Amino acid sequence: MSLCSDIFDGKEKISVIGLGYIGIPLAVSFAKKAKVIGFDINKEKIALYKSGIDPTGEVGNGEIKNTSVYFTSNPEELKNAKFHIVAVPTPVNQDHTPDLSPIEYATEILGKNLRKGSVAVFESTVYPGVTNDICIPILEKASGLKCGRDFKVGYSPERINPGDKIHRFETIKKIVSATDKDALCEVQNIYNTVIKAGTFPVSSIMTAEAVKVAENSQRDINIAFMNELAMVFDKMGIDTAEVIAGMNTKWNALKFYPGLVGGHCIGVDPYYFTYQAEKLGYHSQIILSGRKVNDAMGAFVADSAVKQIILADKPPKSSRAVILGITFKENCSDIRNSKVVSIVSRLKEYGINPVIADPMADKDEVLKEYNLNLERLENIKNADCVIIAAAHDCFKKLSLSDIDRLFKNGKNSEKVIIDVKSILNKSEAEKKGYRYWRL
Repeated sequence: MSLCSDIFDGKEKISVIGLGYIGIPLAVSFAKKAKVIGFDINKEKIALYKSGIDPTGEVGNGEIKNTSVYFTSNPEELKNAKFHIVAVPTPVNQDHTPDLSPIEYATEILGKNLRKGSVAVFESTVYPGVTNDICIPILEKASGLKCGRDFKVGYSPERINPGDKIHRFETIKKIVSATDKDALCEVQNIYNTVIKAGTFPVSSIMTAEAVKVAENSQRDINIAFMNELAMVFDKMGIDTAEVIAGMNTKWNALKFYPGLVGGHCIGVDPYYFTYQAEKLGYHSQIILSGRKVNDAMGAFVADSAVKQIILADKPPKSSRAVILGITFKENCSDIRNSKVVSIVSRLKEYGINPVIADPMADKDEVLKEYNLNLERLENIKNADCVIIAAAHDCFKKLSLSDIDRLFKNGKNSEKVIIDVKSILNKSEAEKKGYRYWRL
């Protein structure tokens, strides 16, 4: 009998290590077909899941209440599983070098509880070589077992798009790889059971690792190009959104847009790629240039806001700025690597302490991570400048009249609207006399 058969016959279990934005959809999906252990070192998070609450918002409270996932923070429970999926975050340090401590720690925990005949699959984004050179040795040392003889290893990069209700874990084709053909067959068969879009096997783990960092680096570069266009067009007095609308009438348009590039993938993965490239003696000519452009967009938006405030005949230091949105993208509660924080930092350099509202974000998490307080939108008033930084549906539903309630009473020409995501009707805003700027 294969491990795949044993799992879906209920004889063996799957474990998912790391129950964040990536891990929880995996665990819930597999639990519909197999017995699943959901492990996370965060006891508070486990308590929420056990009470039927989804802190990530990725699958929803209803799914959590009805799932059969066995949630635990006890690492010894991992001994009851034989197919393990590691889905912990892989951030970068302040100097943009990879921070592998989360995956190293998770791998050590798994190694201490690894049984003979197990398969461990890593989904965390890493540079090519991490699984073979770092993770496997940790597993061997912690378990006392030998990879290839006593256990097998695979790598299948996560492709989940947080907040996206259309492109889900089950509907995105899965890249799969493993240390040998037998292990690859097991990994592919197990994922194929829940992945409707199917799997795409590649020849080696390093190739699979490369696929992930390459696809996100490509997207990062394309957005950087649009951001550079936006900055140049702003100097030329040209509306970037109108230019893009014209570009997109051509059949081969790529349909990328300028914006703030944060989050756990696109804003991080290129650094993993260039880090390894530099270790091999190659210095990036394009990828790091794109990162430099994208990392500077928060400051550019803040500078543009201050310019518009000055043009509205208001002194920046005494002006009240409101920022709508702090999550790294729309309709998502994920605040990791949010570039809105860069807007805040830049505004503070001008003596402006902005008020921030975001109903999608967790207030306590924002305070803990960024030392910033969130206000309720309905309590905000007397603004001089409103910066719409995230295109949440709740913000898209706001009319100009709703937004006007956030401002001080006075002439519309003195009210500055900075529309980073272009969610408002520019013609309508300008017709009503607002000082309107969009990226």
